[in-house]
Amino acid sequence: MSRKFKKILIANRGEIACRIIWTCKEMGIKTVAIYSEADRDSLHVRFADEAICIGPAPSAQSYLNIPAVISAAEIANVDAIHPGYGFLAESAYFAEICEACNIKFIGPRPNVIRMMGDKVEARRAMQEAGVPILPGSPDPLETEEEALTLAREIGFPVIVKAAAGGGGRGMRIVRTEEELGPALEMASTEAAAAFKNGDVYIERYIERPRHIEIQVLADEYGACIHLGERECTIQRRHQKLLEEAPSPVLTPELRERMGEAAVNACKRIGYSSAGTFEFLLDEDGSFYFMEMNTRIQVEHPVTEMVTLADIVRNQIRIAEGEELGYTQDDLLIVGHSIECRINAEHPETFTPSPGQITAFNLPCGPGVRVDTAAYAGYVVPPFYDSMIAKVIVHARTRELAIARMKRALGAMVIEGIKTTIPLQLKIMDDPNFRAGRFSTKFMEEFLSANGAKGPAKNALTAR
Repeated sequence: MSRKFKKILIANRGEIACRIIWTCKEMGIKTVAIYSEADRDSLHVRFADEAICIGPAPSAQSYLNIPAVISAAEIANVDAIHPGYGFLAESAYFAEICEACNIKFIGPRPNVIRMMGDKVEARRAMQEAGVPILPGSPDPLETEEEALTLAREIGFPVIVKAAAGGGGRGMRIVRTEEELGPALEMASTEAAAAFKNGDVYIERYIERPRHIEIQVLADEYGACIHLGERECTIQRRHQKLLEEAPSPVLTPELRERMGEAAVNACKRIGYSSAGTFEFLLDEDGSFYFMEMNTRIQVEHPVTEMVTLADIVRNQIRIAEGEELGYTQDDLLIVGHSIECRINAEHPETFTPSPGQITAFNLPCGPGVRVDTAAYAGYVVPPFYDSMIAKVIVHARTRELAIARMKRALGAMVIEGIKTTIPLQLKIMDDPNFRAGRFSTKFMEEFLSANGAKGPAKNALTAR
């Protein structure tokens, strides 16, 4: 068919920019890379058809500089912008600017991004759509007295969350009445600094949940399907370390209920494009809406591996105005996939480890995929997220997928900097992980048992 989009600008960097380029090449679409001065030698710059420098290394002066991004798009005369994840991917304002400049934003409509980006509004929308939510604030909290009254109704422990937040920022667990006031103040201050919005709300806190995501695809004509779930429970300070699909604990019946809830919610809010519903799964099998990510996820490859769906291709097709073209009955989940995030960090202290990669070897063999923009000689800059690669494996069973991941990580060579490969290998050998017995407390307990020496704060910073 003749493509509507002839040229797409990728408003991102690193491995996700490369990932989008690969699909565009297969679709016969030209690509434009943007880059900061620190990313001049990045692979996404080399592999795109055109590349434009948009500013100095700091994100605020380059990848988050909307006038610079739009100027690059207009200079290159592109039809659309793909934002990837992070940076401007969930900016309703950026999507509106694209629309005003007659450039298609590859993602949902601005009003939907704005609605789902406000956690209080998102909770309200999900409740109206019949999706289970945890008991909590119907609106942002105005006073400590209001919060205390609500917390007593809900019952301690509760969790304070930033209304515009994510990534664990602006979040505090509160177990007693005395802790509530200071927690509200700290969460609001942190949220205002991180998101320029100090609004917070509270909801009931589940002690040992699992973090389950449902991937959805929806076109602009009301058709919507889900692509099954991802298990994203293995996290450190709310930052995911590895993901897998399918979850080792979901039954077909529970998968159907969670998937149906996500699809119904999509239809209710008028969602189109790829998106992800994040749920907390209680030990009794109850699930509750946590948030929706209105973009592609870092961990999308595990879904692609078990469904053979190209999520980026579908995003582009939907943005071009194509119909989804298949139904829920066409979905087939085959085998098991695991993704390990490889970060430029010390594997025990989690301190950043930027610098030049002096040796670099990627694993290969049956069922192995690596998404990366790194190479031998590449200098990992200190300005952005520390993730430099994702190792993804696919196998017939979860047991074989774990063995395959161990083989892949063992063959991966990255020298000159520290990486989290040793940590990921230890997780693969952990008996609780191998048995599928874990909650969001896993890393806390794992690091304690393994004598972790890490600092209080996570090394992840930008994106």
